[in-house]
Amino acid sequence: MLRRLLAPALLFPTTLAAQNAATVHRNPAVRTALEQLRTENEWTLEQQASICAVPAPSFKELRRAEEFRRRLAALGLRDVRFDSIGNVVARRPGTGRGPTVMISGHLDTVFPESIDVRVTREGRVLRGPGIGDDCRGLAVVLAVARAMQRANVRTRGDVLFVGTLGEEGEGNLRGVRHIFREGAARPDYFISVDGTGYGITNRAVGSHRYRVTFSGPGGHSHGDFGMPNPVHALGRAIAGIAELQVPETPKTTFSVGVIHGGTSVNSIAMSATMDVDLRSESSLQLDSLDARVRRAIDKAVADEKARWPGSGAPLEVSLVSLGERPAGALPDNDPIVLAALDAARVLGISTKLGASSTDANIGIALGLQAITIDGGGSSAGTHSLAESYDDSESGWRGPQWALLVVARLAGMP
Repeated sequence: MLRRLLAPALLFPTTLAAQNAATVHRNPAVRTALEQLRTENEWTLEQQASICAVPAPSFKELRRAEEFRRRLAALGLRDVRFDSIGNVVARRPGTGRGPTVMISGHLDTVFPESIDVRVTREGRVLRGPGIGDDCRGLAVVLAVARAMQRANVRTRGDVLFVGTLGEEGEGNLRGVRHIFREGAARPDYFISVDGTGYGITNRAVGSHRYRVTFSGPGGHSHGDFGMPNPVHALGRAIAGIAELQVPETPKTTFSVGVIHGGTSVNSIAMSATMDVDLRSESSLQLDSLDARVRRAIDKAVADEKARWPGSGAPLEVSLVSLGERPAGALPDNDPIVLAALDAARVLGISTKLGASSTDANIGIALGLQAITIDGGGSSAGTHSLAESYDDSESGWRGPQWALLVVARLAGMP
């Protein structure tokens, strides 16, 4: 907590008070870097497409991580390495007496290794699984690093360029958890670039995810009829969950995303499983929803047993956590939020604050200076095989925005 009170707003007052985005924007080196991002936008798109062609399912990101590390090293950054769990970290030293700023994209995708992740292109539109989420973020990180190197942009604080592991699904933010809780590279400011558009995430959507398994002895659908059926119990649980009422504000949601079980059409299943996703912007609402879902599951078991009181056959249920993401929010007037808004204003970018579940969740929940910004352009079909990225609406403004936010927060000599 002491770190939160002292850094970075009080430890580095001149960085934020004296140097707004307009001041940083007038710096000749910064202006050169911004112009390069516009005129050499094709380089950014090539990075986005080519790195997306390297498969990177959660927990199997090594090939893409190695390629991302190679590209950062080729830009001349220092100390380009894997940390102890496999995040890629590269350092661009500052002149001293400034805050450390980290800008990151996540390496993993939701797609298994069997999916063809090669990218096709039609004019300014790129198509391929993961092309927007988060190959766009990785490309923006590379583009910002390249522009700062080529234009010799000097900053007071160090800038860390990072590719994180395990942002998606059951990855459970494992890469950024390590950075904030265990890593030696913990920054004063953290900026995740995730997805497309021009939004700012300063509210973290928390989540609880479970694998729920109903189990019993099973048997023949006709010969053993009259015993509790795990599949029927699962159906009762889903019906109970579907009837739950949740608030619109703060937005709170639930979903049964995957179900499976049974061996044949003429069998009473021995087990049936469902994966449940619960989300909210409020920790209190998330905990409340969690408790109600658990009650719905317990009631489903009790009702299925009561349906067949004379069978004597057991019916059990188990819950296994698939991960928890903390909820939280940074005030709209926190320094890092104001820096992102200020940079967008200077560049003529229309933006708004919002809520999402991203790598910034961990920093936000800890009360640290962490946000997620979009990477510019637009996308469609996120998390689907038809995912696409459209750069036709001045997508280069995304990397420009990221660079100006980084330079403002790190401070100019």
